[in-house]
Amino acid sequence: MSERRPTLRERQRSETRRVIQAHAVRLFTDRGYDAVTVADVAKAADVSAMTVFRHFPTKEDLVLIDQPARLIAERVAASPATHPLVRRVGGALVDAATALTGRDGDEPAANERFLLDCLKLMVSTPALRARHLDSQYALQQAIVDALGDDAADPDAAFRAQAATGACLAAMHTALTRWAEDNGQTKLPELIARALAASFGDDAVATGRRD
Repeated sequence: MSERRPTLRERQRSETRRVIQAHAVRLFTDRGYDAVTVADVAKAADVSAMTVFRHFPTKEDLVLIDQPARLIAERVAASPATHPLVRRVGGALVDAATALTGRDGDEPAANERFLLDCLKLMVSTPALRARHLDSQYALQQAIVDALGDDAADPDAAFRAQAATGACLAAMHTALTRWAEDNGQTKLPELIARALAASFGDDAVATGRRD
């Protein structure tokens, strides 16, 4: 069965959302999160404040991005069920970071710069740190669901939750370093290093389907 293509309305909605968020992150980065209002974002994006709220119910939502979570869950679901849990989750984290942060030679690609700017805002802004924590809990559950273990087996569920939580803690360390050094080191490399430091080299055997 072929994948359903987005309708024109869906594509227009996605583009409007992308433009609003791009302007919001730029303004937050330039002026500071607390100094920018939703009205400022609406004016920069040439839309109404109501349109901004239609796409982003809260100001904090303007900085949060859900694409990585979807991609990570997809990579976990596609990983071999015979592999150890940490390897499945860790490999998906590195693979997703690789897909999201493609570089143009030594220069960060636009998408990578955007992700870095969002992360730096979340690290430096208390209100966003709280929302980031909420998003991490949601990501953990999405990964656990993607692992496909028997939810009726308490031991299997516990193992999946523990492995996922530990991998996400390692990724958080990598993300913090990435923000601190302004993206000088490639994010996939940092995540792989954090996973290897936590679990050993076998946890980062990515790009394989053996």
